[in-house]
Amino acid sequence: MRLVITQKNIGEWAAEFVHRRMSAALSGSGKSFVLGLPTGGTPLGMYRALIDKYRNGEISFARVVTFNMDEYVGLPPDHPGSYRSYMFRNFCDHIDIVRENIHIPDGNAADIAAECLAYEDAIVAAGGVDLFIGGLGEDGHLAFNEPGSSLSSRTRDKELTESTILANARFFDNDSGQVPRSALTVGIGTIMDAWEV
Repeated sequence: MRLVITQKNIGEWAAEFVHRRMSAALSGSGKSFVLGLPTGGTPLGMYRALIDKYRNGEISFARVVTFNMDEYVGLPPDHPGSYRSYMFRNFCDHIDIVRENIHIPDGNAADIAAECLAYEDAIVAAGGVDLFIGGLGEDGHLAFNEPGSSLSSRTRDKELTESTILANARFFDNDSGQVPRSALTVGIGTIMDAWEV
């Protein structure tokens, strides 16, 4: 594992890192680049910088497939607090990604367990994740893998801790009562299966 600490704007640094990895993988190959993406406050600067790179003609997402880390259970997809809304508002609506290549867990699926298995299968069918980007929550959680989550965990429905609910209230008019109590999340094992994290 390599830990990078930089004084440079971390969003710009991360966008440049993603750009380099995408360019190297897509250069001369017919294969797609599979990118695992987070939500929350941490990646916003990276998304803005990637959008700028797209608008400046430096990068294209036409051959990129994305898998989001998580989604709330029971929150309508068009709710402003849903991660589907977040991703389109902050990233996908501003780039040339093919809509069918955007994967976000369905927190409203009739069969949540089947949805989790299907999400894992979709990652495998895409050839695995080339690069998973993560942001850490206040208590150290990655995606919604709260402290103590199994290192071999896979995509599943996870009950959120009170500290995560309180931290995420900022996305729900500072009302923790509006924050869903569980979310679908990729597991630590799912994340670690990526070629690079």
